[in-house]
Amino acid sequence: MDFTLSAELLDLQQRTRQFIADEVIPLENDPRQHAHGPEESLRDELVARARKAGLLTPHASAHYGCLALDHRAKAIVFEEAGYSPLGPIALNIHAPDEGNIHLMEEVCTDAQKERWLRPMVEGRIRSCFAMTEPGEGAGSDPTMMQTRAVKDGDGYRISGTKWLITGAEGASFAIIMAKMEDGSATMFLSDMDQPGIRLERLMDSLDSCFVGGHGVLHFENLYVPATDVLGEIGRGFRYAQVRLAPARLTHCMRWLGQARRAHDVAVAYARKRQAFGKPLAEHEGVGFQLADNEMDLHSARLNIWHTAWVLDQGGKGNLESSMTKVIVSEAVWRVVDRCVQVLGGQGVTGETIVMRIFKDIRAFRIYDGPSEVHRWSIARKLVSGGTH
Repeated sequence: MDFTLSAELLDLQQRTRQFIADEVIPLENDPRQHAHGPEESLRDELVARARKAGLLTPHASAHYGCLALDHRAKAIVFEEAGYSPLGPIALNIHAPDEGNIHLMEEVCTDAQKERWLRPMVEGRIRSCFAMTEPGEGAGSDPTMMQTRAVKDGDGYRISGTKWLITGAEGASFAIIMAKMEDGSATMFLSDMDQPGIRLERLMDSLDSCFVGGHGVLHFENLYVPATDVLGEIGRGFRYAQVRLAPARLTHCMRWLGQARRAHDVAVAYARKRQAFGKPLAEHEGVGFQLADNEMDLHSARLNIWHTAWVLDQGGKGNLESSMTKVIVSEAVWRVVDRCVQVLGGQGVTGETIVMRIFKDIRAFRIYDGPSEVHRWSIARKLVSGGTH
């Protein structure tokens, strides 16, 4: 591996950093934000600013006029975007759209790309990904899926309930995962305004960084024509892996940026805050926490870059992305938790951005596979000799 960044990538890193500082951070206290995330009007403004700066949807292909970043370049740009909770929204690289764009570029027909993918890449619409279910349904084990798709003439009828569907409110379309009559799974595309789709409610959650919140969706005999099947019938679980391995990694990139932001706030505070005759940073109890933060951030970044390198070399990266997801999600949590401690009373108030990051980042150890599930998967590969 070569850790050298090209002049072009360094320039893009600096452009993104400056954009976040000048155009995004000033909007962090904009009143168009609430418990279920930023409002659409704020998103539209952020997207317009990124479009003007030439930074919109940088991971999408050159076919759509985008930068077509490889995974290594995404690691650089996405970390910079993540420095603000609003940065990924501005660049149109937030979940679930970022992962959906990657999947749809790989799998969609030309007609589907023009109907759904192009306007999403251009930042004009949003999407959601409907797989997780309540009760006995699909969660960490997608094979437990209860939502069913039944053949009906030239199309399919879908019935079931999904929840924890990020971005559901206000999404223009959904990618819906449903189990077929033979037990396989298929992905379907559907506009959200179709009869048979109902957003039952938004769920209260710790985080407030996703436009459209986390919704409960109910499907009642939703008709999807055969032309709107995503990819091939029965290959839904395989397509989920196409989406999930890179999406796990991009989550790590974005959250690394937010953890770095919290760390910077804590370092600045520890430099200037006096206690017992000297700055906080000169007390070992504080200084050691900042040192541990720096090491966790560095280790997280190296893991991200390595997995990005594996993907760019054509590897599947399933094992590497699992390891990186656990390592990074737990490292950034430790970093932000220490930052709260260093800030003391300010850390548990809205006086700095750190409390907001603390609340948002906790869920990262759960979504895209809880740490326990990834450890279980890694252990299975170790026992079977499948890690090398």
